[in-house]
Amino acid sequence: MMNRFVARRGRRWSLLFLGFALPAAVVIAADPGPFPGVRSQWNGYDRYDFACDGRKCILVTPKKAAPGKPWIWRARFFGHEPQVDLTLLARGFHLAYMDVVEMYGNPAAVAHWNAFYQELTTRQGLARRVALEGMSRGGLYIYNWAAANPEKVACIYADAPVCDIHSWAKRKDQSPATARFFADWLKSYGLTEDQLADYRGNPIDRLEPLSRAGVPLLHVVGDADDVVPVAENTAILETRYRKLGGHIEVIHKPEVGHHPHSLTDPTPIVDFIVRYAEVREKGAGLFFRTKES
Repeated sequence: MMNRFVARRGRRWSLLFLGFALPAAVVIAADPGPFPGVRSQWNGYDRYDFACDGRKCILVTPKKAAPGKPWIWRARFFGHEPQVDLTLLARGFHLAYMDVVEMYGNPAAVAHWNAFYQELTTRQGLARRVALEGMSRGGLYIYNWAAANPEKVACIYADAPVCDIHSWAKRKDQSPATARFFADWLKSYGLTEDQLADYRGNPIDRLEPLSRAGVPLLHVVGDADDVVPVAENTAILETRYRKLGGHIEVIHKPEVGHHPHSLTDPTPIVDFIVRYAEVREKGAGLFFRTKES
């Protein structure tokens, strides 16, 4: 287990949890070129906004795609703490996002994601194994989709992720936000609080398909997180995944709470993703997958 902490310095990014409210730069053209939708600029890269399966989607393209067209799929909070995404774009990765907000990774969200994956891999030619990125409740999205599609996942980067909804349930009276998230989660899954005790669809319960497929995991956590406590979420998932023979690395941030997400210097996260991203062995040869397909 990696146990690192990168001190956070400087001004925090101001783009907090805005999703599609993020102001795109001036729209360049309705003609998307090789990609669908409306083209604009995002942090110096071409961004395409379009619909897939009835949901709003974003695809940000690198200046030059790395061999094999690797990509990172952000589950929630597009644009929040984007240092990993920006570094990967600079290294030739595409960045994808589909808006399934407040579905909490339920079966409907997984179905929408299946359609988006099909669009990006079949029609746009992106790599068939994708790196998944989920912050906070975004962990529910990436783990549920990965459990249903383990053969399509190169690796998982989860940042302060919700891994067990029972942890939320215990804290629903501690803040209005947590109470709202928990109530929304119950509604999205069609469950009542009385049914929660028997629920076994959490990320911590669905690890076997990932271990069988050899999917490597990276979690970044703040040890002082009292919103998604490490002991009730990542620590349980880590123990179970290791028992299944899976590979997991955890970066601990001492004395840090639920925020800020990511690392000021995203190098450890980026290196992990690049190490496991699937690309063709040609061109610059900088990217490779360490496990056999």
